[in-house]
Amino acid sequence: MANMDVLLKLFIEYLQMERNYSKYTIEHYEQMIKEFFLFMSEQAIKEVNDVQYSDARLYLTKLYEKKLAKKTMAKKISCLRSFYKFLLREKIVDANPFTLLTIPKAEKRLPQFFYESEMQLLFQSCETETSLGQRNKALLELLYATGIRVSECCQIRISEVDFFLSTVLIHGKGQKDRYLPFGSIARQSLELYINSGRKKLMSEKSEHDVLFVNHRGGPLTARGVRNILSSMIEESSLNGHIHPHMLRHSFATHLLNNGADLRSVQELLGHAFLSSTQVYTHVTKERLRKTYMEHHPRA
Repeated sequence: MANMDVLLKLFIEYLQMERNYSKYTIEHYEQMIKEFFLFMSEQAIKEVNDVQYSDARLYLTKLYEKKLAKKTMAKKISCLRSFYKFLLREKIVDANPFTLLTIPKAEKRLPQFFYESEMQLLFQSCETETSLGQRNKALLELLYATGIRVSECCQIRISEVDFFLSTVLIHGKGQKDRYLPFGSIARQSLELYINSGRKKLMSEKSEHDVLFVNHRGGPLTARGVRNILSSMIEESSLNGHIHPHMLRHSFATHLLNNGADLRSVQELLGHAFLSSTQVYTHVTKERLRKTYMEHHPRA
């Protein structure tokens, strides 16, 4: 299977150098292709060029049998389609057996978000007497103020925060950087955390420039952010679960509800395509209904 390893390595280099995919995405692609190599071994298929359309359909059937979510199956097939497209470009295979394979349509789920009153309850639950409390408040304020992804938040360095302009440099997907503004409340929380809480958390750690740190002074991870937000929910009077992306959804929804245009929200979110941002338009219907009821003479 050494030949397979070489092909996989070439594809990974292509994703890194030409497509600028994130480390997280590349790891997932690598895992999904290795799973397909295992399928090939089980079917006694020795070479990637020996895979036929019927084999691709059988693999999809196997995925159905595992009762995977449609979104998961779609990702796996899309990954293999890209892999074979690369092999075809490099003249390693003669055809792409995944080209005509129909990817199962994922269920369209509405993005979960907090109402503005719920966000207020979250903010009120934050204490700022302790170092960790100051960090948690600054983290929550910045996530909501900018709508950034948790992975982007964990990469921010102090040197990338401009308090004079109230902007922060964000390193987005595909190595696409963007500057985002933040408001006065987020600024106050960040300044308090950096000047007080962070210094105390870093007391036993060699100095580094990562903005958000854990209780030992090391860089805060995405899992750490999830745990912090879950604790905030428990401290507040809100019910249910929270995931970090809900703050991103809330950011976009509240902007649109208060009159922001879709293109501006797209740019702030760092979406490559407007279609990715349009998913938030459905949650603005409440605002449209309110406008109608207030201004239509027959309402």
